[in-house]
Amino acid sequence: MDINIQKYMAFIKTVEYGSFTKAAQVLNYSQSGISRMIGDLENEWHVSLLERGRSGVRLTSDGVQLLPYARKVCDEYQKLQTQVDELNGLQTGLIRIGTFSSAATHWIPNIIEKFREHYPRVSYELLIGDYAEIAGWIMEGRVDCGFLRLPTSADLDVTYLESDRLLAILPEDHPLADCEVFPVEQIDREPFILQGKGLRAEAEDFFEQHGLHPAAYCTTWDDYAIMSLVERGVGISLLPELILKRTPYHIVIKELSVSTSRDIGFAVRDKKTASLAVKRFMEYLRYRYNVKKKLNGLPASFSPRHHAPCPTAASSAVSPMMSLS
Repeated sequence: MDINIQKYMAFIKTVEYGSFTKAAQVLNYSQSGISRMIGDLENEWHVSLLERGRSGVRLTSDGVQLLPYARKVCDEYQKLQTQVDELNGLQTGLIRIGTFSSAATHWIPNIIEKFREHYPRVSYELLIGDYAEIAGWIMEGRVDCGFLRLPTSADLDVTYLESDRLLAILPEDHPLADCEVFPVEQIDREPFILQGKGLRAEAEDFFEQHGLHPAAYCTTWDDYAIMSLVERGVGISLLPELILKRTPYHIVIKELSVSTSRDIGFAVRDKKTASLAVKRFMEYLRYRYNVKKKLNGLPASFSPRHHAPCPTAASSAVSPMMSLS
């Protein structure tokens, strides 16, 4: 890569991550190397690009004006590299992927494993975020592509992948643990753990459609924190089937009496101008499941157990404060 492009990338990534250390990790340089490249730019351009402080770095007024031009140069370089790849065939490359946690955990490793069989020298950068952040990253060019919930921005070129059910998760000693399905009306009678990012909108849409008003006893953005809280008897929650695969927690997973799901897609800014590496990567999306480890299409955490008829919601009401076990 041209040395000036390397400097521009160092500038861009330092701004994106707000840190020389994080930019160095992403670009596989030392922290001093990143700092030196940005210092070189400042000397060459006779401006100050960044303000350094204990909390990180931020753009100066000159940096704000020059950053879009640096981005444009790097974008054009990427287009040039794409054309070279098209002529020579895909040998090397970088794919920057925006994703939410469950896709990063359960899909992307399978896709990359298969992709590497044919393109071993391609490297990857994963950025974890919520749906809105991922869409924004794709439009800004911070990532090349991403997994997100549909519908999304009309400015993105989207491929539908599948629907992912929302399922109820309960403590193992919950009174309704042996029910075949979890009655949605019961949600109003339980302390509820609400996901603070991403799925909040989906859960709240579902609650609104069915006239539910659960008491949000706790809110967190982390899927695994929710599972841990449920395991300890703090409350119940709804999570996507995808994140519940291979869960290490002792919880009970139930289908809802009224089904609901999220639609998941894969997005790029424009399929026609995507890099050759991204175009090839899209051909491998069908390998997102490790078929050998998939159990009848259900999460591995679904354990065989006897399902009893579900008692009426009134007779199975649970105290709004469940004790920690």
